[in-house]
Amino acid sequence: MASTNETPATFQPLPGRTADRSASYHDLLRALLALVGAEFPDVDEPGDRLFWRHRARRSIGETVTRRAKHPTSAHSTSDEWFELLIRAAVYEPDPSFSRQLVGPAIAAFGRRRVQVALLDYLDTGAPADAAGAARAWYWTSVGVRYLPGTTTMTPESAAEFAEAGDLRERYRLTALRRFLADDDLDLRRCVLPGLTLDPQMYPSQMRDQVARAVQIARTSNDDYLRHRVELQARHEG
Repeated sequence: MASTNETPATFQPLPGRTADRSASYHDLLRALLALVGAEFPDVDEPGDRLFWRHRARRSIGETVTRRAKHPTSAHSTSDEWFELLIRAAVYEPDPSFSRQLVGPAIAAFGRRRVQVALLDYLDTGAPADAAGAARAWYWTSVGVRYLPGTTTMTPESAAEFAEAGDLRERYRLTALRRFLADDDLDLRRCVLPGLTLDPQMYPSQMRDQVARAVQIARTSNDDYLRHRVELQARHEG
């Protein structure tokens, strides 16, 4: 029989946010619906807020994506939408649903602009904003496509992947710095899943900082951080 102290073999789900910004998030979605001209959900009562958010995100995403496909028409996207879209993605409490805002933002304004905006939140934002940016960043990754029957990326995919290389490096360095500098639990929980723990992926002068980050997670009072770092280090090792 396995020891009861043995680390589980699967990743635990990311815990909920430690700060409740649901009221501000609701206001952001309402502002976005009005700004992009999307249809408002029928129900907007306190008891139906989760359902309302699902409908609101879908309506916003569909409207932005549809208008992004017609950039020269009278109903094209507007540059003033960008900031609110990114802020809403950062405020979204569930990382699974931030995709519904990040995807349309990429379609309308380009992957690079979205990634730069999220990196700015991660770099200089308050802990809650940096945590949200780390969650949203996951959905900005380049979808890699391969030539049939091979492990070679298509030329288009390889070019897109290479173009974002400098931002991936900036994310690694910024994520490590914020994880070490901030003892905010939500920030550390959100940053760790995307934090590269291979020292060789960092400049030589930063490699000892990776060991510090691992030690922080391993000795944390938080079960999620302790569990996550062990599996993550095992997978990357």
